[in-house]
Amino acid sequence: MDALLVLTGTERSQLVEGFGSIKASPYDDYPAFSEHVRDLVVDDVVPDRLLRAAGRIRADRAEGVVEAHVLRNCPVDDDLPELGNEDPSAEKKKRKTTFVGEAFLELLAQITGTPLLAYANRFGGDFFIDVVAISRYLGKQTGYNGGEVVFHNDRTAHPVRADYITLLGMRCPTEDLVYTGFVPGTRLVAELSPEVRRVLREPHFATPFDVVSRDANADLGEEVAHPILSGRSSLRYLDTHTTTAAGAPVEAKDALLALKNALTRVPKDRHRMQRGDVLTFANQHGLHNREQIEITDPGRALGRWLLKTYAFADRESADAHADAWVDGVPGKVGD
Repeated sequence: MDALLVLTGTERSQLVEGFGSIKASPYDDYPAFSEHVRDLVVDDVVPDRLLRAAGRIRADRAEGVVEAHVLRNCPVDDDLPELGNEDPSAEKKKRKTTFVGEAFLELLAQITGTPLLAYANRFGGDFFIDVVAISRYLGKQTGYNGGEVVFHNDRTAHPVRADYITLLGMRCPTEDLVYTGFVPGTRLVAELSPEVRRVLREPHFATPFDVVSRDANADLGEEVAHPILSGRSSLRYLDTHTTTAAGAPVEAKDALLALKNALTRVPKDRHRMQRGDVLTFANQHGLHNREQIEITDPGRALGRWLLKTYAFADRESADAHADAWVDGVPGKVGD
């Protein structure tokens, strides 16, 4: 994917210098951290080109013409600790003493008007999540499996789902060919017949909760029947896992097969994440995956590290879940 913006060295340094004034930790006091970042916008620390790029992202999303954007040469912490694969989140919070990457992701969320979302029972309720292989999930269907991931939306089976996901490349082995793929919902839906779309809009389908969610919350219960398609192009789908619900009519199975065939045929966008790259994309109005084309050192590949945020489409979308806030922290839900 082509980059919407490549920050200059001067612009990057300007941001890093501004982030240096932030004393609050995003893991100890996220509201204070967020407010400090907001002050940088007020104080005109943010480069004009980045503000214009954020405006372009907002406009593209509002018009539904582009659902994925790339920024390059974005600020990343100079001193990145080794996280290992047993408990990367805990290691980060013990060893990472600067928050440059977190500040940039928070800034991008603010200037695109997409408030961040966190889950209280995942990774300590953090708003900034580490996409790093975790030993107990190797080979399983999760983004923490150290391998490929099928096309999906994050948190497919959950009632509160992010509208947008943003990834920042922290440590990306340059020798490996690993791609994040994205299919816009509008492009996929265009491959389907009107009859298939009609059936996909009915609650004839079910998606199991992912293994990480079940480990974090033993009270999730069984999956609930849901439609795959809603609205203009909003999808709820996890390839190879979403299936027809009990009692679904035969046409539901035919529609699911048609969707799978369309997903195989439809052109995909792909981006190879590098250090300092940002890939921000629609979680619901699209599907994303991870492909490993060539891995030269499997051990080193397990250290690949992307910093990730979930976000609501806008303040109104966030406020619709205000009754679910945990500990009074806006954006943190108990899902």
